[in-house]
Formats: sequence, C-alpha cells, structure tokens
Amino acid sequence: MSSIRMSRRHALGAAAAAAAVGSLGVRLSAADAAAATLKGRINHSVCKWCYPATPLEDLCKAAPSIGLKSIELLGPKEWPVVAQHGLTCAITSNPVVDGIGGINKAFNRVEHHDRLVKGYEEWIPLAAKAGLKNVICFSGNRDGMDPETGIKNCAAGIKRLLPVCEQHGITLVMELLNSRVDHKDYMCDKSAWGVALCKEIGSERFKLLYDIYHMQIMEGDVIATIRKQHAYFAHYHTGGVPGRNEIDETQELNYPAILQAIVATGYKGFVAQEFIPKRPDKLASLKQGVSICDV
Repeated sequence: MSSIRMSRRHALGAAAAAAAVGSLGVRLSAADAAAATLKGRINHSVCKWCYPATPLEDLCKAAPSIGLKSIELLGPKEWPVVAQHGLTCAITSNPVVDGIGGINKAFNRVEHHDRLVKGYEEWIPLAAKAGLKNVICFSGNRDGMDPETGIKNCAAGIKRLLPVCEQHGITLVMELLNSRVDHKDYMCDKSAWGVALCKEIGSERFKLLYDIYHMQIMEGDVIATIRKQHAYFAHYHTGGVPGRNEIDETQELNYPAILQAIVATGYKGFVAQEFIPKRPDKLASLKQGVSICDV
C-alpha cells in the first residue's frame, strides 16, 4: 500500500472529464461544503496507497480541508510526517522479514512464526512510541490448508505477540480480504472465520479490520454482520462495489446506512477511505467519500 503520484490533468482535460460525468461538479461542490461542517461522529482516515501520485506531504496539507484526521497504512519513516501535520496513522502497515509478513505468507504457517514474531516485536514498540494504537497483520494464503488448521496456526503465532502488545498498548488487527477478485486463496476471507480466530485467541489486543468492500464481495449482509459482530472489529475500510472506485451512486453499497449502523454500535475508532479514484481530480473524489460517510 503506497503513495500518490498522478499529476493533475490540464484545465481542458479536467473540464471534459467533468462534463462526461454530468452532475459531478455539483456533487463535489457539496462535498467541499460538507468537509467544513463534519458532524464529528466519525473519525475519518484514508489509505495512502490509493493515491500513488500525491506526495505524503501534500496529502497531509490537504487533509484538514477534506476532513481527515488520519493517513494510514504507513511505515515508521512516514509516521513523523503525519504527526508534524497534527494527524495520526490509525492503523500502520506491516513488517516484512525475509519475504514473510505480507498478505500471502503470514500467520497461518507455523514455519513463518519466528520471522513474524521478530518483525512485530521490533515494529510494535516503535508504533507505541509514535503514539499509535493499531498494527495490521494478515493470515496468509490457504495453499491447501483447511480452515481449522489455519485458525489453530494463526492463534499460536499471534499469542506469542500478545505480551508485547499488552506492554505497549497496541492492537494487532487482521484484515478481512476477498479471495474472489483481489486476493486469490487468502484465508481470512470471511467474517465468520475471522471471528472464530478472535474467539480462539481471546484477547482485546487482537481484532479484525472489517473491509466493507471485500466483505460485500465475499458474503454481503454487511449491516447485519456489523450489528452482530462489531465487538470483534477494530477498524473499517470503504470501497465501491464493483470495481473498488468511488463510493457514490455509481456502485451498489449504501454507505450512509452502513455508517449509521457503525455509529449505532458505539464505535469510536476510524473509518478509512480505501477506494481507487477513477476521476481526474482524485482529492475531490476523496472529499466526496468523506462527505458520504459523515453521518
């Protein structure tokens, strides 16, 4: 997950693109106004990797006008940058040691545990020193493994990290990802599997990242799942379905209703925009997403 580098199109190109989407300009103007009058019930964040053409420094400078309090999935060298702008990193990226620790190779393989523990034992104190609270982790791919063995193995590895998590006040957060479109064979691809892992571990220092985009693809029933299982969810991500683009009326999810359900659970954490903008003005789309989710 990375940084943003798409240069703005010249005025004629932008005008043509705006005309092509009809009422986009009106909608984005409304989003601009809304960013200045946020309701305060949602802490808004954004995943940096969705904006690879925008330098982190520039995204930090734009954050107040968008309504963002956090820029996330960043590593230790980037944490001071957001802090200098009065922002936080709501969930950090993950350590990778000898190619182990990413989405494909992680906690469901016992042979990876020593390297994972080494990486996280170094990473977690750094995150705590920076004043951060959540660190992401992954299950790894199935590669023929049955679900029960995956839960057993993940629990064994993560339990080794609970003492350092407790010591530093850090929560390890495993992301739920779809294995149908984006991450073939990923094991933690259903909320039921993730919740079973949480119960097996039995600690408030391990929870799930409920990615709304991914779970809509895998199982739907988003609002009912949030209402039932919210105690196991430490963080939320957005994204338009289908396509993982803007979360407006061009896609199938009703984000205002979903965010209302999240608020009703008493959730006080962050909700991060993790869609890949299709439109020329990427930050205008981000403003719109924040506005849509500010319920």
